[in-house]
Amino acid sequence: MKQIKGLVIWIVITVGFWFANYYLVHDYIEKAFYTFAALTIIHIAFKIILDNQFSKKIKEKKTRYSFKKITSIMYVGSFIAALAAIWSGGTQEVTVAFGLVTAGVAFALQDVLKNLAGAIIIYINRLYVVGDRIEINSKTGDVLDIGIFYTTILEIREWISSDSPTGRISTIPNGWVIANNVNNYTKDHNYIWDEISISLDYKSDAKYAQEKFMSIVTSQTTQFVEKAKKSIENMGEKYYLGEANAEPVIFMSLTDKEIFLKIRYTVETRQRGLVKDKISNLILEEIRNSHDKIMISTQTLNITGFPDLSINDNKQK
Repeated sequence: MKQIKGLVIWIVITVGFWFANYYLVHDYIEKAFYTFAALTIIHIAFKIILDNQFSKKIKEKKTRYSFKKITSIMYVGSFIAALAAIWSGGTQEVTVAFGLVTAGVAFALQDVLKNLAGAIIIYINRLYVVGDRIEINSKTGDVLDIGIFYTTILEIREWISSDSPTGRISTIPNGWVIANNVNNYTKDHNYIWDEISISLDYKSDAKYAQEKFMSIVTSQTTQFVEKAKKSIENMGEKYYLGEANAEPVIFMSLTDKEIFLKIRYTVETRQRGLVKDKISNLILEEIRNSHDKIMISTQTLNITGFPDLSINDNKQK
């Protein structure tokens, strides 16, 4: 209903300038008529036909959302192009004045234009879509909305050590994608590597520990490994990939005080915290039931002796 009222206002203003130009012939009045006529046509094409009517026929929510956002960007772009085409013509003085005004506006609104350019890049290159988990300029979260100027995310991490949401809704400028790296945790491949580090005492049976830990990790990640392998195969059709492995692996290194194990495994992005917690609990249970075959490295301080002490008890009389 609001769009219909807005359209009626556009048409009334356009007709008003047509009558004014008919009775009072003037270059500016004529351009004003062409301006409102063009804006009315653009409004009908994008807001009434595409946004209001055509988008309703798209059943898939994500596709409909993306279509409406692209339509909004094209709507604003067409407005700007129409204004530039109509008012840039004429005498050299008008053209120069228009150029100066445009340059001044561009300088004053450089952040706005940068964000608009960022939105275009996001949609054309599909850097991320609604539902993706991204990290950009030290901000991490799940994308809730991609606007013309800003992207809205459900923030994760920050003061929370796991990948759980903080509860805050963060708004980040689209212009960030121009000058910063964008890490997408879910685009084309929804699986990541995670790692658990364990320090063992040299009294431990390292081979026994590796076998037990590997058994635990394998049992908890088998479902992810198979899906990750299939996902990697699909990625190979789009990107050049070398030989990729999704199976869990344990790396061991030695120091002068301990045996250091790094347990790496594949997990679905949003399951990382839950899986790590479950694996950690199972490993802890295994260590407790190993009858000292697996011993965690601890820092100890051995006191071998005390220095001689001389106490003088002199009392003044």
